[in-house]
Amino acid sequence: MDEFSSVDVDKGFAIAFVVLLFLFLMVMIFRCAKLVKNPYKASFTTTEPSLS
Repeated sequence: MDEFSSVDVDKGFAIAFVVLLFLFLMVMIFRCAKLVKNPYKASFTTTEPSLS
């Protein structure tokens, strides 16, 4: 039972937070890379209403 009591709940939350933050960062990097690669196609739907 001593090995289970050494598990810290705060440490688990911190690890989960870091993992979710890392996943969010990967998604943002992917989206920004797609925007840099082809900015007109990626931002076409947002610029369309301002043209009219």
